[in-house]
Amino acid sequence: MYSFYSTSVDSTKELGRKFAHLLQKGDTVVLSGDLGAGKTAFVTGFLSFFEKENEASSPTFTIVNEYNLKEGLNLFHFDVYRFEEEEEFTAIGGEEFFEKGICIIEWGERIRNLLPKQYLEIVIEHDKENVNARNITFLPKGEKYENIAREVISL
Repeated sequence: MYSFYSTSVDSTKELGRKFAHLLQKGDTVVLSGDLGAGKTAFVTGFLSFFEKENEASSPTFTIVNEYNLKEGLNLFHFDVYRFEEEEEFTAIGGEEFFEKGICIIEWGERIRNLLPKQYLEIVIEHDKENVNARNITFLPKGEKYENIAREVISL
């Protein structure tokens, strides 16, 4: 387990930006946390690494937003909050995206049984003492993501 303390929305975005260069096609990241915790802010920061931050939006109603990050690399940003059953992800062909690019899945714990064997879960939690702060925990599932989590925390 690797932890980061974010003191602001900008700090959360900066962590996402620093994290972006570590991922490649085929990587999957699950973002967990309450409503308003900062999951979309983290993705906005991620996109800023590719100069796409102005394109960032929550896919709550569209389910998935696709971003062309650079030649040959796409980000598929999912929000599966509204899914009541894992099969809803299968019905939209969600599993087919795992190898097509980088997948970042908000509320991905709702489809845990459908996730690849290895992935990185990032839990973003409100700090009880400071309304603007967040506790961000990296929970790697697999050696590859253990190395990524270690590297991002050391940045």
